[in-house]
Amino acid sequence: MPTFKFKAIDKKGLMVKDWIEALSNEEAIQNIGNRGFFITHIKEIKSLPKNKSQNNKKKKSITALSISRINQKEIDSFTRELSTLQESGISIVESLIIIESELKKGLLKNILNQMIHDIQEGDNLSGSMQKHPKAFDKLYVNTIKAGELGGALDVILDRLANYREKVRALKMKIISSITYPIAVIFVACAIISGIMIFIIPKFSKMFEELDISLPWITLMIISLSNFMITHWYLIFGFPVAIFILYKLSMKIKKFRLITDRIKLKLPIIGNIISKSVISKFVRTLATLISSGVPILQSLNNVKDVTGNTALINAIEYMHNKVREGEKIAKTLRETKICKPSLVSMIEIGERSGKLDTMLAKAADNYDKEIDAAVTSMISLIEPIMVTFIGCAVGTIVLALFMPLIKLMSSMGSF
Repeated sequence: MPTFKFKAIDKKGLMVKDWIEALSNEEAIQNIGNRGFFITHIKEIKSLPKNKSQNNKKKKSITALSISRINQKEIDSFTRELSTLQESGISIVESLIIIESELKKGLLKNILNQMIHDIQEGDNLSGSMQKHPKAFDKLYVNTIKAGELGGALDVILDRLANYREKVRALKMKIISSITYPIAVIFVACAIISGIMIFIIPKFSKMFEELDISLPWITLMIISLSNFMITHWYLIFGFPVAIFILYKLSMKIKKFRLITDRIKLKLPIIGNIISKSVISKFVRTLATLISSGVPILQSLNNVKDVTGNTALINAIEYMHNKVREGEKIAKTLRETKICKPSLVSMIEIGERSGKLDTMLAKAADNYDKEIDAAVTSMISLIEPIMVTFIGCAVGTIVLALFMPLIKLMSSMGSF
């Protein structure tokens, strides 16, 4: 008799995986339905499924997790889908099953499978998420935990989804803004390198055959061309070596602190970096406080997402002062990491009891300022790039044609 493997949801909303023998697919579906199950997947198999130990299942999961990488965009989509399903009144297990069934094979699908199993065994949503720090960081887990304790998980998920979408939108806006100038600079460098490696040597050979004296600018260009040809590996290897050295050095706490401070004080780009990290700090703090996470715990969680050591040290200072009974606005003013206007908004929020609302408004204001700063940076970079490329190409052309003009002048004098 044919055997069918199926997945179904029982009357309590729990996931059931089992097999059944029946003469046809229709009969199997009918028999499963008679048992009070709602079928989500059914498939005919050639032989009875072999019993596998829980250890083997865990090993498979661990292997799948180790060879895959989580994409934060997937977590954003998952958060929004889970929020929508919770607003519709669907249970957590059913919501996770629906989302998991729509995903392709990968790390997130494996994680959701384990979460479903953990919740069915009696764990809560935040507890099941806490076991997967690669997908759900401390901020995410603590926000969900606050929603569970407050009995407003659907509201908290909506806030969390909005927060992640806004943070991602800001990040993508900055990336898309700097992509154009980086692409132009890369193409310009490639063209100039091509001229130096392939065109200049031909002119150099021609000048040798003509046996004419060359001006200093031509000699300089030819020397640079020869260096690029003979030491090409340095040209390509030097940036890679600098990048690797930078990454290794960033693991040293003191070096990272100095580097992060320098980033905030760089001309033009430093202003954008400063505004973006403060915007992320303020928006994250607003989301946590509005979700019911205690202020000290919120500051600890915010510290992990800023990505800037200088700001992390300032937040640690704030945490210690707030624990001693100080107000957030006062400690933030002492750190001098943000504008007085932000401190004033936070001070008003503390007095009125609407700190989360004022923080959210401050984050929106910072996002608008970042838009303006990025637009200003692009408008400034474009003429600088055009000038640089024009000077570089003009210098090469001048260096090549000066000897030819001199030669033509000497021939005309005869």
